[in-house]
Amino acid sequence: MKLPSRKTVARLLLLALCVALNSCQSRKGDTASIEFTKVPPAAQGGPERVETIAGRVHGFHPGEQIVIYAHSGPWWIQPYSDHPFVPIQSDSTWSTPTHFGFEYAALLVEKGYHPPPTMDVAPTPGGPVISVAVVKGSGPPTFAPTKPLKFSGYDWAIRTVSSNRGGAYNLYDPDNVWTDANGALHMRITNRSGLWYCAQLSLTRSLGYGTYVLTIRDTSHLQPAVVLSMYTFDEWHGDQYYREMDVEISRWGDAASKNNAQYGVQPFYIPGNIYPFNAPTGPLTYSMRWKSGSVTFTTAHASHGATNSLVAEHEFTSGVPSPGQEQVKLEFYVIPSDKYPLQEGSEVVIEKFEYLP
Repeated sequence: MKLPSRKTVARLLLLALCVALNSCQSRKGDTASIEFTKVPPAAQGGPERVETIAGRVHGFHPGEQIVIYAHSGPWWIQPYSDHPFVPIQSDSTWSTPTHFGFEYAALLVEKGYHPPPTMDVAPTPGGPVISVAVVKGSGPPTFAPTKPLKFSGYDWAIRTVSSNRGGAYNLYDPDNVWTDANGALHMRITNRSGLWYCAQLSLTRSLGYGTYVLTIRDTSHLQPAVVLSMYTFDEWHGDQYYREMDVEISRWGDAASKNNAQYGVQPFYIPGNIYPFNAPTGPLTYSMRWKSGSVTFTTAHASHGATNSLVAEHEFTSGVPSPGQEQVKLEFYVIPSDKYPLQEGSEVVIEKFEYLP
């Protein structure tokens, strides 16, 4: 058999390369697009409320699928992280249940794409994500109902619906938050029919730069699987890491941990953004002094007779947000712990909240 000449082989290789390049370029140059034919309401999300979202794809290829995200705080994959893919029907239509959000994103993706369960910012095309369409929810935005509360001279809103704070699905009962005759705030975690109900309340307005102070009675009784937190949160700005700065009292599911509290700025995975320490027994005052380019956390003994009042102090100067629409939140919730799961209900008492401009 006569072998082809080197010149012929070179031509064949060049032809194959051109075909491959044209194939890739033709897909990238496709005008694949997504349209919505049914859009759920613009509403604060949560596991309780689900409605159908639907649409049509133009210019898709066999094997490609749709992935849906709903924007409520982060962008959450829909309807569940273990069922992220929506098939495209032969008539180019698609539909799927989704939890509510203020906005919705539909992604046309290649086979083999691994979508993240949440995103801080809206998804964009690139790589295996061929096309993205984003639409606002229908109608005026609606928010989950809250229960009003006066505490330390400020107006607060008590959470009534579930959330995924701390990476776990938590229920919230407004009856788990109240003030006593002396004005102290009580927050508790209770068990009802085998389910844990937590407590959260939010300031109804943003305060911006200044010093935030929380005086808390003894928390040494807290079980490893609970967290008491004071933090700032801006639901509308994932691109700013939600302007989140935290004081958190917890052993994070580890009873043997020598530290039971920490300060932090988001994102937590950046080295230096978390400062753990040990909070002693007795009443303590936690403060957060926030100014341009800096936030300083301090913990001190609240007892008047304490000889050495300072317990811990740390200043963050990197990644500190500027003010926006953030609100202070107080939260008492449960985290997953296989080794030390929550065994019984719990309660904390906060003597007062103060803000100094």
